[in-house]
Amino acid sequence: MPTYLVDLSAEVMRRRLNEALTVYVNAMHYPRGTEDQRASMWLEHTRRAGWKAVAALSTPEPVPAGLVPDGPAVEAADPQASAALDTAELLGVAYGYSGAPDQWWQQQVVHGLRRTGAHPDQADALLGDYFELTELHIHPRAQGQGLGEALARRLLSGRPEARVLLSTPEINGEANRAWRLYRRLGFGDVIRDYHFAGDPRAFAILGRSLPLD
Repeated sequence: MPTYLVDLSAEVMRRRLNEALTVYVNAMHYPRGTEDQRASMWLEHTRRAGWKAVAALSTPEPVPAGLVPDGPAVEAADPQASAALDTAELLGVAYGYSGAPDQWWQQQVVHGLRRTGAHPDQADALLGDYFELTELHIHPRAQGQGLGEALARRLLSGRPEARVLLSTPEINGEANRAWRLYRRLGFGDVIRDYHFAGDPRAFAILGRSLPLD
């Protein structure tokens, strides 16, 4: 089945939110019902400055050549392609936005840096101009096909920020696809074994400069 990478407008993300959250829950092996808990947060994120989302969509038959959207949104495509992709299966999704001091995630990272003994100037330099790669998920049955890297590269292409930061659960030996992807893309350690407020799991904060190589 052909697979297409497209940028999603906020409107399309809201319309296909249930599908995107289903991919997220399956990829993260979360219990059913997590979708309902995270829906409002994902919707709120679409209103943040610098928000961008991309998706991997699969269709039973190829979309006619020249009709696949390569612009800011599915709606910008030829109507024939838009109609085909509007019903295409969503296999992967990634999004993020520009970081800011009033965001919970940045406040958590600042707290983590303080706990490591980092100088305030270091935190200011790191968090002064960055893109937060908030979510990147591929449905388990579509993993191992390079879609994660393709989505990450499309999401980060052309970003004006100086760097990109993300958090990912700690895994023994960094032995999973997410860690291999981030290392392959050149992400380095910012904070390790950090516990976000309200979450018992340990996370790593990773980052690298932009643009990607």
